[in-house]
Amino acid sequence: MRWTALAWFALWFPTYWRTWGAANFVHLCDVAVILTCIGMWTDSALLISSQAVGALIVDIVWAIDAASRIFLRYALFSGNEYLLDSHYPIWIRSLTMFHVVMPALLLWGVYLMGYDRRGWTLQSAIALPVFILARFTPPSANIDFAFSDPFFHRAWGPALTHTLVIWLLIVFMVYLPTHLILKRFFRAPGAAA
Repeated sequence: MRWTALAWFALWFPTYWRTWGAANFVHLCDVAVILTCIGMWTDSALLISSQAVGALIVDIVWAIDAASRIFLRYALFSGNEYLLDSHYPIWIRSLTMFHVVMPALLLWGVYLMGYDRRGWTLQSAIALPVFILARFTPPSANIDFAFSDPFFHRAWGPALTHTLVIWLLIVFMVYLPTHLILKRFFRAPGAAA
């Protein structure tokens, strides 16, 4: 899997950079790809665990929304409109299907290495500077919902307040439940299987 991760990264990273630009790597899902590849290459249960906390629910929701958009022509959320944008070659748009593979890959990694209980803390620490960086991207892109939330499509106060609200929501409404489920069903690293 190390070499698969390296080969994927060697294809995905420069293609995404050239197509979408550097700001695209502020998306938490793209940060997850980078850290998952590093975690696979280094056999880091902590990195794999943190990305499982951060990506499982988000990628599952993304996959459901993408399927709805592609097959029913109905979007549940905003953010993956590019899937049907013929301006970009289909092979480039298909690279984003990593969202479909990531949950299984991360669960497999956690199964093999164990779930490091520090994953929730690390992912929460990773997310805050990423949310702050997202405020420096174009507001029209609304990367990581830095300018308006995904449900009410509004800002929750000035920049600092909105960033903290969005961060707290993801930390406690997405990351914490995922952490508790992973902690319940997967052994700690080094524990007997």
